Amino acid sequence: MLAWRDLADVEAGGSETLMSKIAALWAEAGLEVSLRTSHAHGHPSFERRDGFAVIRRSGRYRVFPSAIVDEILQDHRPGDSLVEVWNGVPFFSPVWYRGPKIVALHHVHRNMWQQVLTPRLAVIGRHLEGTLAPPFYRRSQILTISDSSRDEIVSLLGLPAHNITVAPPGIEPRFTVGGAKTEHPSILAVGRLMPPKRFDELIRVVAEVQRVHPTLELVIAGEGNERAKLEQLVDDLDAGSWVRLPGRVSDDDLIALYQRSWVVSSASSAEGWGMTLTEAAACGTPAVASRIAGHRDSVDDNRSGLLADDSRQMVAHLCAVLGDAELRVRLTEGARKHAADFTWEACALASFAPLAREAQRTGGTGGGALLP
Repeated sequence: MLAWRDLADVEAGGSETLMSKIAALWAEAGLEVSLRTSHAHGHPSFERRDGFAVIRRSGRYRVFPSAIVDEILQDHRPGDSLVEVWNGVPFFSPVWYRGPKIVALHHVHRNMWQQVLTPRLAVIGRHLEGTLAPPFYRRSQILTISDSSRDEIVSLLGLPAHNITVAPPGIEPRFTVGGAKTEHPSILAVGRLMPPKRFDELIRVVAEVQRVHPTLELVIAGEGNERAKLEQLVDDLDAGSWVRLPGRVSDDDLIALYQRSWVVSSASSAEGWGMTLTEAAACGTPAVASRIAGHRDSVDDNRSGLLADDSRQMVAHLCAVLGDAELRVRLTEGARKHAADFTWEACALASFAPLAREAQRTGGTGGGALLP
């Protein structure tokens, strides 16, 4: 597996969690799996984790050319195969790898480029992802995690739908209903504090909701480079008494937050799925989220939560869920049933199917890089 970042990276998110879980389950099934990524601060260049090898070499941007060179020079064995994780910047594996391969593309970045890069680099990123790279991948087997992401890959990148496999992420069994809800209305948001997550807009939205429900609490769990900006916004809105930013929390604390909250919310501008929303659903907590690709699949609209077309509608939806106990009970039950549809075993098997088909198509003996 070739990926930009590893799960140990300080900025690791849903993509890294997903690929690491798939790698662990493939290794448990008897495959020899290695994951090649960039350096992660404070972590060794090689280690074994959950049954598979993790190789960390090169920096954030040098990882792309260096990984390609390493793979070309490596002595691959018959039966080897490749999974490329295309996370904005591709590794262009169709150009240089001749064995069975698939490409994991979880979502199209679109406007995310301008949110995280300088204007000039954002233009380069959008052009690379949207124009330069797609022609090289038109014959590749693509793996994505939601129907809406598949639709965007087809419409925005021009890749053929018949080459795309959808494998939704699973939910760990530890995410389950338990404990008591808070006595006061409570909203939870979880994720990296990065511009595309739009936590600043969520705080503004909840500030409007707080006027209707003055005893509510908003908890935003996660760490990232937007923290100082969000803390300043909380001060500007005089919201320190009802907004809490606990940073990155432990797995046990996260489950407790899911279980005790009345609703989980996301105003994100782009997601491949929305894993925090289905984790919360498994804990019996419905969602109010932006109507974007990914959220349209992780949230069953009007059954496991409510999707909003804009911030005004998100205010209305949050007020409705917090203020209507009957609606909240119905959505809670729907969320629990919706979450039951997703397991990691099903995700790992569905992810392996296109790779197996590629191995059958090529005879299963073509492992190796194609030298220039």
